[in-house]
Amino acid sequence: MKSSENQRKLYLLAVLLLIVAVAVCLAWRLWTPEETVPEENALPQESASPLPTLAAQALEPTATPGPTVDTVVYYQDNSGYLVPVMRSIPETDGIAKATLSLMVQSPYNDMEAARLGLRTVLPENVSMDLDVMSDGVARIDLSQEVLNLPDAAAESVMVNAVVQTLTEFPTIETVRFLVGGQEMETLTHGTSVSGDFHRSVLNLESSSIPVEDAQMVTLYFPGDTGSLIVPVTRMVAGNADVDTAVLELLKGPSATSPLDNALPTGCGLIGVTVEDGVATVNFTEEFIRLAEESDGGRMALRALVLTCTQFDGIEEVRVAVEGEPYDPGADTLAVPTFVNVAAEVEDQFLQAQASAIFE
Repeated sequence: MKSSENQRKLYLLAVLLLIVAVAVCLAWRLWTPEETVPEENALPQESASPLPTLAAQALEPTATPGPTVDTVVYYQDNSGYLVPVMRSIPETDGIAKATLSLMVQSPYNDMEAARLGLRTVLPENVSMDLDVMSDGVARIDLSQEVLNLPDAAAESVMVNAVVQTLTEFPTIETVRFLVGGQEMETLTHGTSVSGDFHRSVLNLESSSIPVEDAQMVTLYFPGDTGSLIVPVTRMVAGNADVDTAVLELLKGPSATSPLDNALPTGCGLIGVTVEDGVATVNFTEEFIRLAEESDGGRMALRALVLTCTQFDGIEEVRVAVEGEPYDPGADTLAVPTFVNVAAEVEDQFLQAQASAIFE
């Protein structure tokens, strides 16, 4: 009797499982669209609303990515610093113009910049024409939207970012501005757009050193997001050489700057020697505290390498601590081709944001 009841239960269970399986199959059939076979010789439909701006045309993702090229874009961080970032974009004949289009405010561009912890610098809906002449002069004609920037600071950032971005290209030496097809002396808030602009120093710190007595070095500091390296130009009273640059790097960013120290507090410089293209930087023992950083000191070491290799003749950087060779880890002292690389910055920025949420 008990065996018969068990068989009955097993039968009911089997029927129930069969019903469930049939129901799942029916639901899958109802909710999955059937594949359609395109008509022979059918033409692809054109978009009902073509993208209105160069920025949108250049940046709209494509289903079948083709060849790409690396280009350097200048964005602004939340503290007002201009930050160079290498991005890979679709190959095009007008690569310089396409690069500038990445810097125009738009929902897509702003989202891409925000993923790096940065902001775009050209006003929304601005259009541009770019003519690169054989003598190395790039003539950029911006539409009237650039006259609506909110203040002189925004104007200055835009002008500097355009000049820095265009002069990254080897065929461009100077930049000439037009607005609405006309040459202008100044923008709305007094920023000069007259004459030819050469590549200039980036993120110049204020200084009490008289200009006639000063020289300049570029220092690289980790940004406040922990994912970017920010170049800063500092005026110094001594020689603009690698020894001076490392000493200034040890001092850290200016007192009013939100940038992070590149090297540990209390770390001292014993000396720098350069031989056969290799700069060996000899630090005091406090340097080893760099390994305690959340990233093992990778961003700080990148800043050190960039600071040293700005000088002609230095192609490699090594570290010593109290005169003994120090190995900070694989590839940490590799000379980067670019200050910042978008894909790396994005990964680090997202990781930093996630860590902040769960702390």
